[in-house]
Amino acid sequence: MTTILYDRPPLVFDPPGAATQTSPRIPGSTPIEDLADGSVETAMVYAPPGVLERRYVLAEALRALQVGGRLDVMAPKDRGGSRLKKELEGFGVEVGESAKAHHRRCVVVRPETVTGLEAAIAAGAMQRVEGLDAWSQPGVFAWDRIDGGSALLAAHLPALKGAGADLGCGYGALATVVLRSPAVTALRLIDLDRRAVEAARKNVEDPRATFEWADVRTLEAAGDLDFIVSNPPFHDGGAEDRRLGQAFIVKAAAMLKKGGTLWLVANRHLPYEAELKAAFRRVTPVTDGGGYKLFEAMK
Repeated sequence: MTTILYDRPPLVFDPPGAATQTSPRIPGSTPIEDLADGSVETAMVYAPPGVLERRYVLAEALRALQVGGRLDVMAPKDRGGSRLKKELEGFGVEVGESAKAHHRRCVVVRPETVTGLEAAIAAGAMQRVEGLDAWSQPGVFAWDRIDGGSALLAAHLPALKGAGADLGCGYGALATVVLRSPAVTALRLIDLDRRAVEAARKNVEDPRATFEWADVRTLEAAGDLDFIVSNPPFHDGGAEDRRLGQAFIVKAAAMLKKGGTLWLVANRHLPYEAELKAAFRRVTPVTDGGGYKLFEAMK
């Protein structure tokens, strides 16, 4: 029996333990795009909140599901759950809906004929974003714009030198700025989201760049880098989690050599100063504006 799982549904929904994980935010998982048409018997999807991303995932799951196969989808009511039934019905399928644990849950048995899959997949796939001049994909952080924090960091970043890393690289906007310096010898682009790494690989065509699909928090740290740039995430599963950015700071300090520098931008309300001061010899606030704050920290 072929069973797939997308993301990590709450345990109250009894997610299958032996399923093949397909979420792009779980390093090592199987891309749902790689599954052959009609190759899956059952699928459980914890649907993402973004409309384009969610419809893309639902369409990919239905594409991969065999006729008569079961699709089980759930989402928080206020993060797309209230729209699930209507969106699934838009593919021409019958939907059974229930409510549980502040979620909506929809069950579909895949009919012979479904409609609209190609359009939903095209809208949510990797694409060249008009006006951005870059490849990206719905679901990637700030997928169709330059994030304000990254823009602030890019505007104040000096010409760096040596070997460094971009922690939480997204589709590669900051890396492009870093690599303008000819004194940079190597740059590691690291992100938890496979789609971001794939987009960055298309956007950053520079032999000095390498790309890693990984959780920054679990990286090995050799203490051999000259610099790190980062606009760290502060949401996990849709909820604010300040520990993410704090963990990035601790990991950055471990990855840098003595005298190495971290350039970090964060939303103004996030409490990162204590971690910076504990992990670095010198911390300099560079600027504060537009809802963001920027630090230079030297190890």
